[in-house]
Amino acid sequence: MAVFNQVEFDNHEQVVFCADEASGLKAIIAVHSTKLGPAVGGCRLWHYAKDEDAVYDVLRLSKGMTYKNAVARLPFGGGKSVIIGDAKEIKSEALFRAFGKHLERLGGSYYSAEDVNITTGDVMMMHKETNYVLGLEGKSGNPSPFTALGTFLGIKAAYQHKHGHQDLAGVKVAVQGLGAVAYGLCKYLHEVGAELFVTDINQASIDRVVNDFGATAVGIDEIYDLDVDVYAPCALGATVNDNTIPRIKANIIAGCANNQLAESRHGEILREKGVLYAPDYVINAGGIINVYYETKPDGYNEVDATKHVEGIYDTLTEIFARSESEQKSTHIIADELAQEIIEQGL
Repeated sequence: MAVFNQVEFDNHEQVVFCADEASGLKAIIAVHSTKLGPAVGGCRLWHYAKDEDAVYDVLRLSKGMTYKNAVARLPFGGGKSVIIGDAKEIKSEALFRAFGKHLERLGGSYYSAEDVNITTGDVMMMHKETNYVLGLEGKSGNPSPFTALGTFLGIKAAYQHKHGHQDLAGVKVAVQGLGAVAYGLCKYLHEVGAELFVTDINQASIDRVVNDFGATAVGIDEIYDLDVDVYAPCALGATVNDNTIPRIKANIIAGCANNQLAESRHGEILREKGVLYAPDYVINAGGIINVYYETKPDGYNEVDATKHVEGIYDTLTEIFARSESEQKSTHIIADELAQEIIEQGL
């Protein structure tokens, strides 16, 4: 398995393979860039079909974090980590402490945090072995509510750009994936009168949103065919692809999932179809913004963190306007904005 030949390898500064026989830990840490500061990005625990899939994921996600942190104007570089395995089977204090020891060996070039299948409690177990973790209980804590807020505001910004107003009452939104962030997003949408259509691989998650917010449950594959205004991908990535684009009827795609476009060219296809796409690493930056405020010398301040998250609305408004004036897809404009910030500094 040649990392340098991986399609997602982008001159990453460091890729580290970690193992611990006693706890069963198998993990990969990817540091994409430390130009703006130490690499920061969450740890994902996933049952990858093969090791190559894990490498692909961590390389792609870590580059995304470089761009996410830059556009959010955070003094962080980009990194990510993945632990390979079934979350229902391998989680243990020994596993997370072993992972914490590997983080410690990197000496601060990378800080980890919670992500898919990783809780703040898991991060606290890593913290027993290292200080190179963020999103700690008693400090910034769970980032999910802030990611949900940013995603909701991003949908409002997209609707404002597309329709000239941001009143979401009666607007039909298809939400794919109902994890902690998506639940918070559904709550915000329900409170402003949006009509929700939801799906998830976990029936309990569906039932909760249906019961709490009057959402309509649909099949996993049916979500793409709905006649809705907004498609909100909130599960894993690459759901906007050659197979789904012809089926998606929404004229706005805005959700909290990472790496929503299967390939870069899909962003241009969306633009040509008149679909407004909110670049994923811009709209879902609320969590990492909140985590940043944990690092402030005077301590975490939720009011300041929330104000910064609210800036996602303005950033997306700028990206949408530049996309229209320059006749480029929104994800290309976002990438160019990130590259400008990385080159020029914050």
